Amino acid sequence: MNPFDDRICALGEGALWHPERQELFWFDVTGRRLLSRGHDAREIALPEMCSAAAWIDRDRLLVASESCLSVLDIASGTFTRRLCDLEADNPATRSNDGRADPRGGFWIGTMGRNAEPGEGAIYRYHAGELHRLFGNVSIPNAICFAPDGSRAYFADTERGLLFRVSLDDGGWPAGEPELFVDFAAAGLWPDGAVTLADGSLRVALWGEGAVVAVSPDGAIGAFHRLPAPHATCPASGGPGYRTLFCTSATQGLSPAALGHAPLSGATFFLEDICEGKPEPAFRLDLCGDTE
Repeated sequence: MNPFDDRICALGEGALWHPERQELFWFDVTGRRLLSRGHDAREIALPEMCSAAAWIDRDRLLVASESCLSVLDIASGTFTRRLCDLEADNPATRSNDGRADPRGGFWIGTMGRNAEPGEGAIYRYHAGELHRLFGNVSIPNAICFAPDGSRAYFADTERGLLFRVSLDDGGWPAGEPELFVDFAAAGLWPDGAVTLADGSLRVALWGEGAVVAVSPDGAIGAFHRLPAPHATCPASGGPGYRTLFCTSATQGLSPAALGHAPLSGATFFLEDICEGKPEPAFRLDLCGDTE
């Protein structure tokens, strides 16, 4: 994979291709920045750590922060509406990976600020209500959905496990999560993930410097290497959604490691590698919004 944007993030996360703007958005979580690149480069300073987003319309994003879900006006870089608290009464946790689902909701994971074991959870925000779906997660990542909306995926990076769960017609879990891929058995640690048009996944591997293909039946496939050991979150976008993007991080790397991988923290891309699909919009209108 080649450099797409050389602005260095301590913890790049939350890559999102905006289908109407033809623009890639991502976060520097601990640096409290939202970055983007389309026709121009954009950088928005944030009041607290933010980690994931969904597009609402051309001008607005749903943003998950360490304490809430809010609406961001892209042009002004300001938050215009607080939708709900997100473990705001627990200063020991923050948001992590999240993604809009095919039914207009938004799934978001929380974690301990120091990745304390079992302190995280996964929630769904839909129609103005936040519901806790799963607990006892250490580092929730890889939230993504089958193209037909029949399944959701998520990982616990700390345990090296990727799970899947069946969804009902409303987009709610229809049973208990089941193990989908045991990455730990291969010495790999899954971070963010995205599903493609054929139902396969592309999973970023923390510490491995790669995005790996995973088939719809859970087989590990080709590795797409990038010159940064901590790959964090992939997204598909560009013309025909045939470009694979991936954020990265410098977090936890020694000066020597950074010397060997000076592009750590940059955002990367690889063209004509996959046929992706547009991310679904978050349905703010289901929350009583009439704008």
